[in-house]
Amino acid sequence: MPEKLIVNILQVLSINMRWMTWNLFLAFIPVVLSIWLFRHKKGRSWVWWLGFLVFYAFLPNAPYLLTDIIHLIHDIRTIQSVWMIILVLIPVYFVVIFAGFEAYVISLINLGYYLHRVGKSQWILGMELITHALCAVGVYWGRFLRFNSWDFVTQPDALLTKGVEELLGKQPLFIVFITFVLLSVLHWLMKRVTLGFVNQRNSRVEITS
Repeated sequence: MPEKLIVNILQVLSINMRWMTWNLFLAFIPVVLSIWLFRHKKGRSWVWWLGFLVFYAFLPNAPYLLTDIIHLIHDIRTIQSVWMIILVLIPVYFVVIFAGFEAYVISLINLGYYLHRVGKSQWILGMELITHALCAVGVYWGRFLRFNSWDFVTQPDALLTKGVEELLGKQPLFIVFITFVLLSVLHWLMKRVTLGFVNQRNSRVEITS
């Protein structure tokens, strides 16, 4: 019986690792772009603006990992062992979802750093809220309409027609609003945890040096 359970959980993890790895790869694209765009001093050329658009196109992939909780629910129904669920399945999902959302938080911290550097600190909160709203729409498009970030280039007509039309319904608007609230709250919490960790680490470095 234990051998069958182990084989079962290995099969589930093997299948999940494919999409988990891909989704994490997409989630960390905006982190890399945010470092290039917001952490290095450079003029805002057309290349910078192109990178900025690509950054926002891929940014919803980071909080999108929150919706992968539906796969966890499905896997819990598939695996019969409570201990396997608690000790293996839930920790794997937690690490993946946490890493994805932390990528979102770091990306916005870098954006805030840039706004502060160019003397637009008063814009930070507004830009964060706008970003949460845009990402809430992006998460909805990705989860329910199965759009991808590159569809802005490959099928922009579908985004402007099907994507926008879908948002006019009451249920989609409600889902987007709930997602916006969730992103705002989680970002507010994780931003403070992340900045607190960074400040504490910097303080230790200053003391040791």
